Amino acid sequence: MDRSLKELKKQTQETIIRFKEYWDLHNFQEDFDRLQSLVEKANDPKLWDNADQAKTVTQKRNELQMKLDPWLELQKELLELPDLIELTSEELGEEGLPSLNSDYEKLYGKFEDLQMLDALSGNDDDKPAFINIHPGAGGTESQDWADMLLRMYTRYCEKKGYQVSLVDYQEGEAAGIKNATLYVHGDHPFGYLKCESGVHRLVRISPFDSNKRRHTSFASVYVTPEVDDDIKINIEEKDLRIDVYRSSGAGGQHVNTTDSAVRITHVPSGVVVACQNERSQIKNRDTAMKMLKARLYEMEKQKAAEENEKKAGEKRDISWGSQIRSYVFHPYNLVKDHRTDFETGNVHAVMDGDLEGFVIAFLKYVTNLKFGVKA
Repeated sequence: MDRSLKELKKQTQETIIRFKEYWDLHNFQEDFDRLQSLVEKANDPKLWDNADQAKTVTQKRNELQMKLDPWLELQKELLELPDLIELTSEELGEEGLPSLNSDYEKLYGKFEDLQMLDALSGNDDDKPAFINIHPGAGGTESQDWADMLLRMYTRYCEKKGYQVSLVDYQEGEAAGIKNATLYVHGDHPFGYLKCESGVHRLVRISPFDSNKRRHTSFASVYVTPEVDDDIKINIEEKDLRIDVYRSSGAGGQHVNTTDSAVRITHVPSGVVVACQNERSQIKNRDTAMKMLKARLYEMEKQKAAEENEKKAGEKRDISWGSQIRSYVFHPYNLVKDHRTDFETGNVHAVMDGDLEGFVIAFLKYVTNLKFGVKA
């Protein structure tokens, strides 16, 4: 963007103010003061008389150093930019503007990238994710809507460069799906996809209504992180009901001639998971157990913070008034997230997997919630 000198100075000052607000909001000064104290302790020769204490101090120092270094570097560069603008404009005049604009763009991009990394620093954000999609009441209409969401998430994951596999797929009677689960692996899949948990509402002229009336449909999306082996989830065999059945998914590659598909019901919680993408019943059972652990783990996190709507496991009724996002095809085109108020009129791009705007808006929204800032 080609800014005039006046515009560049103004935007630079606005960005510096934003940076200072972000610095204060995240208590970076307290971290910095703690780092200085740890550096002093680590430089004290007497510390090394106690090897365990020395190890703890240096480990904490290194962790804080890694966290703060990029922010301190950005702080230095931002605070030096106004002087650089003044000097360059005095020496080169208008000829120095392209270079100054480029410098500003790089620093602003750094700031945005650091905020994004900060928003993806949750304990589970870097883990693979399961995306379960289930239609609400409404028969064929909702089942078709659930299938549209399945395609949307598959396209989004492909655009992000994620490895995505369909681990469960149950076709609807006339169209769409009764249930589907995707397994997603890549760069912070749960961190990016957790915002999709909740009820999604569709308004359109129904292709299944001969009178061409407008219909409203609902589907729920439930995103959970894959649980590490070191996280213990207590599941007793007596609480499980395990059913095997023949796969009958979307396409020949999902159809087996043996009863290899596995459905597991956790009786105390009512959670049901299924897997049918492998020809081996044992492998399908292993994957289904991973899905069950992920669901139960997320439910436990929910209980610990029920009031916090950013938790990915949040569950709502699949009905009017509970939706997190609306997709309107008629009488106008609009997709709107009701938590962040982010919206776009390009419905078809969204349905083709263009979700990044909604994801980024939610990550910023979550950060604001964390620190008590109104969006």
